[in-house]
This record gives sequence, C-alpha cells and structure tokens, in this order.
Amino acid sequence: MVGLRFGRWLHCFLVVGLCCLLLNGCSLDNRVSGEGKTLKVATEPAFPPFEFKGQGGELQGFSIDLMRAIATAANFQVNFQSIPFDGIIPALQAKTMDAAISSITITEARAKSVSFSRPYFKSGLAIAIRQNNQEITGFDSLKNKKIAVQLGTTGALKAKSIPGVQIRSFDSAPLALQELLNGNVDAVINDAPVTLYAINTGNLNGIKVVQQLLTQEYYGIATAKNSPNLALINQGLAKVLKNDTYTQIYQKWFKATPPALPDKAPFQKESTQTGSAISTSIGVILQALPFLLQGALVTLEITAFSIVLGLIGGSLLGIIRLSDIALVRWLARAYVDFFRGTPLLVQIFMIYFGIPAVIQELGFTFSFDRLSAAVIALSLNSAAYIAEIVRAGIQSIELGQAEASQSLGFSSVQTMRYVIFPQALRRMLPPLGNEFISMLKDTSLVTTIGFEELLRKGQLIVAENYRAFEIYLAVALVYLCLTLLSSQASSWLETQMNPIKRRKEKV
Repeated sequence: MVGLRFGRWLHCFLVVGLCCLLLNGCSLDNRVSGEGKTLKVATEPAFPPFEFKGQGGELQGFSIDLMRAIATAANFQVNFQSIPFDGIIPALQAKTMDAAISSITITEARAKSVSFSRPYFKSGLAIAIRQNNQEITGFDSLKNKKIAVQLGTTGALKAKSIPGVQIRSFDSAPLALQELLNGNVDAVINDAPVTLYAINTGNLNGIKVVQQLLTQEYYGIATAKNSPNLALINQGLAKVLKNDTYTQIYQKWFKATPPALPDKAPFQKESTQTGSAISTSIGVILQALPFLLQGALVTLEITAFSIVLGLIGGSLLGIIRLSDIALVRWLARAYVDFFRGTPLLVQIFMIYFGIPAVIQELGFTFSFDRLSAAVIALSLNSAAYIAEIVRAGIQSIELGQAEASQSLGFSSVQTMRYVIFPQALRRMLPPLGNEFISMLKDTSLVTTIGFEELLRKGQLIVAENYRAFEIYLAVALVYLCLTLLSSQASSWLETQMNPIKRRKEKV
C-alpha cells in the first residue's frame, strides 16, 4: 500500500517536472527566436530602389525585402508603418515604433539618439546636375550655388559645409530631384544609388551624376536606445548575411555583387546627459527661439501678401457670383468649387512643380520663384473662401436698402459701393478674421516646396538635435501667439467699424 502511494507520488512528480521543463524550453525558445512577436517598423516609401510603393500600392525595395528576410530568419513578424523621414527618429525615441529601416545612414549624432544594427548597406553621397551643366565638376565647384537636399539627411549636413551655398530642403528625394529638373537649383546632393536608379529607370531625363562619391557611408536598422529588439534584428541579419539570402536580394535590385560589410555599427556609445530634463528642455527651446522667430517673420510676410491678394480676388469673385449673366456666374462658381474642393497641398504642388514641368515639356524655359508660387497658391485658395464670405455678406443686406438707394437715383455700382458693401463689410469681418487666422496656419504647407517659414525652421532644428517635443512645442507656442494677436486685431477692427460697439466702449 505504501509502495503504491509512493509510486503515485513519484509519477506525479515526474509529470509535473516534465511539464515545467517543456514550458521553460518553450519560453526560452520564444525569447531567442522572437516567435509570436510583431515589430512595428517605420519606413518612408519614397526612396527607390530601397523603399517605395509599386503599382499595386505594395511596399517594395531592397530594404523591404531585406527586413522581411530578417524577420523570417529571426522568426518574428513585421508591420511596416509609413512615416516621413524626419519623423522616424522622434518616433523611435517616443517608442511608438519598434524599429526603422529607411536607408538611415549611421552617423555619430544619430547614434546618440538611437541604437543601430550592424550595417546592412554600403553607400555614399553623389552630386546630381543637369545634363547641360558644364560648370559643376565636383564638390569644390558647388561654392555659391543653389543646392536641393532631403530634410534630415547626411546630404543636407554635407551641403552646409559649402561656402556661400543656398540650401533648399524638401521632404523627399524625388521632390529635390524635381526641383533640379525644373531648373530652380544647380545641383542635388543625395545618396548615389537612389539618384542612379532614378536616372537608369528613365524617370529623370536630363540629369546626370558627377562621377565621384563624396562620402563612404553605411545604412543601419535603427531602434530605440536599449531596445530588446536590437539583438533579435542583429541575429536575423547575421543569418541572412551568412546564408547568401542577402546576396540574392542585392543582386535582384542592383545587378552586382555586394561589398563586404563590417559586423559592428560605428559610434555605438551611450551618450551622457547632465542636468535635469526640465532645465535641458528649457535650454533647447531658448536656443531655438531666435531661429524660430526668423521663420515667424517669413510666415507673416507670406500671410500678408496672400490675404491682400485673396481679398481683392475674393471680393471680385463674390460680386461676380451675384451676376445676372449665367455664364459668368457659373464660371465663378466652378472656380470656387475647384479650389474649395481640392486640398491646398495639392494646389501648391501643381503650381510649383506641375506648371513649370508642363511648360518645359512644350519647349519653353520657365520656373517659379518659391515666394511667388507660395503666394499665388495661397491667394487663389483663399479667394475661393473669401468669395463665399463676400457673397453671403452682400445677400444678408435687406433688398429694401437697394430699392431705397435706387429710388434716390443711385446706379447699381453706386448702390453697391456706398450702400450695400459698407454694411455687408461689417458683417463679413468675423468670418474674414477667421480666414486670416486659417491662412496664417496654412502657410505651414509651403514647407513642402522648401520654403523656410516657421514650421520648416523647426523641422531643420529637429533634424540636427532630434529634440522633437521641445522644438515643436516652441513652434506651436509661436503660432499661438501669432493667432492670438491676429484675433485681437480682428476684434478691435470689428469694434471700430461698428458705431454701436464703439459708443458702448466710450461709455
């Protein structure tokens, strides 16, 4: 009986022990292989042949294929997230992304903010110029030239070292190259493989590359500092490099044998910070403030030009919308519907990039100045909204006013000028004030054509110090101050043009 009980206890002990060993083995295997884990990987799909979207909208490119191979080798899943290049490192710092593969060059400044995998690609910067340009033969000949770069890249940093250079920053490499194609800049400093791919595929006719690499650089997969995912990625990358999968992917996209790569990322030293986080943040904001205020002046300049032209055009359109001539009335309505029904960002692209490209295809030399293009786009868009404000304001005046003025012998023009419009203007002031404030904020969209207003100034600072929260907080506060001042000016003007309110204030 005792032996039977002992046998049962021994059997239970062995079963429990075996289960514990199996569970421990499963958990250990899961920790090493990454089984069941899904990493959110940031990328900007505007950098062919590394990261781009194909005809069906699917992500393609060397980096995409490589990341999928790494995930397979390390036994984890990948969820790609499209993020602008200058927002990738801030996203990693905020830990909203687990990793990033977007042709990110490993630099000392970036290594202080994020951790990099071992290098997965050897690259370098190249100079792209127009085919008919005989002046630029190398880096030294870029002095006092206009250079287009992608924001936050090593090309942008390299361009800053050129004496007398005028730099235009764009959100993506294709926009920088289009700026060169339109003749608005003398050269583009960009990663050599990307520029050569665009030329070889026939997408950029009339552009050539100066046959000399400016730098020797390595791309790495970025993660947040001290991220547990880095070891997993390095493990998968080592397997891919060892079993010839990397060679197959490289030959697929570049038709060449890949160069040797180092097994460790450079600059991988932890940065040390002194002082409290609050004092550091305040110091960052105070240091950036003078630079941001310069951008605020540019913002006010664009807004002032655009709102004046928009008021003139919108007032005329609003009056035309009330015309008795059906054709004229419908043409004005078509204008209003088009500019109110399409995004302002698309309109800016059409005017700055699209119109010069179309005119040049017809054989004419034409390009837009950035200020002119920005003011034209904002004015045309604002005129559509102001036209409806003017039309509604005029129609809000009682018909008896027009009848009374005409009975006194006023013509239609005199009636509109002396009777209807002055009364309608007082009613239009509140919505016009709102339109001015909206215009002030909409100027941030001209950053897409390289215009260095308030938001672009902030983006340029973030591209250097990667302190996204502090800088964008400062940008928001400057915008807030500008809009509050605009709101107060609008309220004061309403009071001055309203005799009843003016009398109440005097009392």
